[in-house]
Amino acid sequence: MTQVPDWLERLAAQARQATVPRYLRPPAGRGREAAVLMLFGEGPNGPDVLLIQRSAHGRRHAGQPAFPGGGVDPGDGGPEAAALREAQEETGVDPAGVEVLCRMPELYLTHSDNRVTPVVAWWREPSAVHAASPDEVESVERVPIAELVDPRNRFTLRHPSGFAGPAFRVRGMLVWGFTAMVLDSVLRAGGLDVPWDTAQVEELPPDSLNLASR
Repeated sequence: MTQVPDWLERLAAQARQATVPRYLRPPAGRGREAAVLMLFGEGPNGPDVLLIQRSAHGRRHAGQPAFPGGGVDPGDGGPEAAALREAQEETGVDPAGVEVLCRMPELYLTHSDNRVTPVVAWWREPSAVHAASPDEVESVERVPIAELVDPRNRFTLRHPSGFAGPAFRVRGMLVWGFTAMVLDSVLRAGGLDVPWDTAQVEELPPDSLNLASR
C-alpha cells in the first residue's frame, strides 16, 4: 500500500478546477452521461497512467487509445462509481485498491454525444490488468509518465477538418483526440510537462481517420 504522492495531490487540486474550452462545454439538455478513470500508479518504470486500446470492431471510438470508462448507469450513483465499474469490466482492475481523488469538470464529445466526467484516482494497491472485455478492448497498458512527457514522443496532430491538437506516440499507440487533450491538460496542471515542439505537425493517418469516422 502506498500513499498519494505529492505530484498527484497537486495534479488533482488543479484538475478539479480545470477550465473547459468552449467547444467542449456540454450543451444544455443533451448528451449521455459517461465517465472515464484516469488511474495513476507507481509502476516498475516510475509513475504511470492506465490506458486501453479500444477494439477496432467497436461501435464508437474504434481502435483508439483511451482511458477505461463508459456510460453512467442508473445504479452507479455517480461518475466515480461508473468509472471504477467500467475500469474493472474492461481491464480487470480491482476497485478496492483504487483511491478516487477528484472528478474533473464535465466535457462534451460531439461524435458520440457523451457528457464525460474524467475521474482522477491513485492506484494505492495495484492489481494485474488485461483486456478483460475483448469485444471492446484490444490491449491494456500502464504507460510511464516519463514516456508521455518525453519531447520525442510528442507532436501536434491535424485532422482533415483543420482541427489540430496534442498527440503522443507511446508503447505502439497513437494517442490523440479527447484522450490526448485531457492528458496534455492534466500533465501541465500537475507540473509534469516539459517543453516540446508544438510546431511539429503530422496529419491524422488514414486508418485512424477511417476508424474514427464510423
